[in-house]
Amino acid sequence: MFQTFEVTARPEQGPPRLAALREEMAGAGLDGFLVPRADAHQGEYVAARDARLAWLTGFTGSAGFCVALRDIAGVFIDGRYRTQVKDQVADVYTPVPWPDVRMGDWLKDQLPQGGKVGFDPWLHAVAQLREARRSLDGTGIELIAHDNLVDRIWPDQPAPPAEPARAHPLDFAGETARAKRERLGRELAAAGHRGAVLTLPDSIMWLLNIRGSDIERNPVAQCFAILYDTGAVDLFITPSKVADLADHLGGDVTVWPTATLIDALEALDGPIRYDPGSAPQAVADALGERGTEGPDPCLLPKACKNEAEIAGSAAAHLRDGAAMVECLAWLDAQAPGTITEIDVVRRLEACRRQDNALQDISFETISGTGPNGAIMHYRVTEETDATLQDGHLLVLDSGGQYLDGTTDITRTIAVGEIGHEERAAFTRVLQGMIAMSRLRWPRGHSGREIEAVGRMPLWLAGQDFNHGLGHGVGAYLSVHEGPQRLSRTSDVALQPGMILSNEPGYYREGAFGIRIENLLVVQAATPPEGADPEREMYDWRTLTFVPIDRRCILADMLAVEERAWLDAYHSQVWDKIAPRVGDDARAWLKQACAPL
Repeated sequence: MFQTFEVTARPEQGPPRLAALREEMAGAGLDGFLVPRADAHQGEYVAARDARLAWLTGFTGSAGFCVALRDIAGVFIDGRYRTQVKDQVADVYTPVPWPDVRMGDWLKDQLPQGGKVGFDPWLHAVAQLREARRSLDGTGIELIAHDNLVDRIWPDQPAPPAEPARAHPLDFAGETARAKRERLGRELAAAGHRGAVLTLPDSIMWLLNIRGSDIERNPVAQCFAILYDTGAVDLFITPSKVADLADHLGGDVTVWPTATLIDALEALDGPIRYDPGSAPQAVADALGERGTEGPDPCLLPKACKNEAEIAGSAAAHLRDGAAMVECLAWLDAQAPGTITEIDVVRRLEACRRQDNALQDISFETISGTGPNGAIMHYRVTEETDATLQDGHLLVLDSGGQYLDGTTDITRTIAVGEIGHEERAAFTRVLQGMIAMSRLRWPRGHSGREIEAVGRMPLWLAGQDFNHGLGHGVGAYLSVHEGPQRLSRTSDVALQPGMILSNEPGYYREGAFGIRIENLLVVQAATPPEGADPEREMYDWRTLTFVPIDRRCILADMLAVEERAWLDAYHSQVWDKIAPRVGDDARAWLKQACAPL
């Protein structure tokens, strides 16, 4: 299987490791040390070698950091992980609700007399450190660049990944790497920049039409690159990873060992662009005054999928939808109390593996029943594996990495007979999901300007959820892709071709969780009768086609338009998925897609 279920970190390992880190801090003359959930590329997911936060504290979430001081160690986590962190860290660590509590404010409270806090300049982005230092002005607290103290005390730290990269077919990419390089090179020249340092592996994968296997669930190779205004590229990577790609890369791409990056940066003539939101401080330090801040030139072009990428994603979602339906039909045939969360994960992966285009799952499948469903990013293990019981809800959040697209879908499923409270909450979540799916909005609006549409039914009931409404998704790349998001913090205007998730939820700690998720792609809207002719409007094309559990819905709560949307959606699911599944699944699907 792609997914395993062993326990990867235990709370009892945290105290001795924290003690060892504090010994290193004392020897270095430091009052604290920062341990982020990050690698040198600032990606959401990290290789085993870079999982320092999990190794030190036991916390395995995909976002957060630890500030280890001599007398207290704070683990900073956002709203998605405030339940999870309680189970994963020992009491020598103090969970800190972030960003409600900013690191600078917390440090001022803990170090009122000032102090020196070390950090690894490869693991912190320029903008992060700038904000932190600004918040500490006048406090006597200094942030000091230092070699990584966790690496000193990690005796069996895994080796860096070294899997070979591979070419990504033009049929799926939709544009040659040369055309991308030259197009972005012209944009750099127009901006007056001699080049740009690329530090995000998915940007480099997209630019060069290659894919890798260095990060589980993400088809990327760890590397850096410099894109020049001529369209040429210097690629800094372990050479063996691209030994078979010389012809694909071409003569305008020169391969260098990763260790030569700093020397290359120090030798460049400026101005050279770097993205302060993702470039590590070490890159900015090497460039010095020759560096200039600006966005990664690949971000927006990568986010706005071309016709081939959209077609590939749509095709992948239909096959993925068939696998989901096969699994859900099997699930409904199992009596409550006879299967567990892990059984569901294994069955779903087996259904997806029937597709030869499947390369991996796109993230660890979330299969949480009852109280586990309230843990937003729950990872089932052999120790936490729960039996599906009558009256429970099952949150099943999963996806696949296919050669032609990346999928991400969540369905919440009734196990036996569920209660009125659960059905009412489910219906409100569904109403939010439908509202966003039906939305039409003016060009130029960002995620933060429309995200509330998907929360309004919950807000009216005095409820909410502690995660964004949606994230960007790559084209056989990262399942969480920026810069586009449906989030109150996102100011990036939504553009045609951007793929985003639409996933409102509701979570009652210790009781149940609910989430419903489809992927959508931004498109130009067909003007309705009476529309302003000069006003350009956008709407969504739905990519995901899997039934929504009608047993969880209180139909009387739905407006006429909401019922019509749901019935029309289920009609499309039937038309698109029924020809792709077996007889038993087709019979189940017919019932699941019946009009409400």
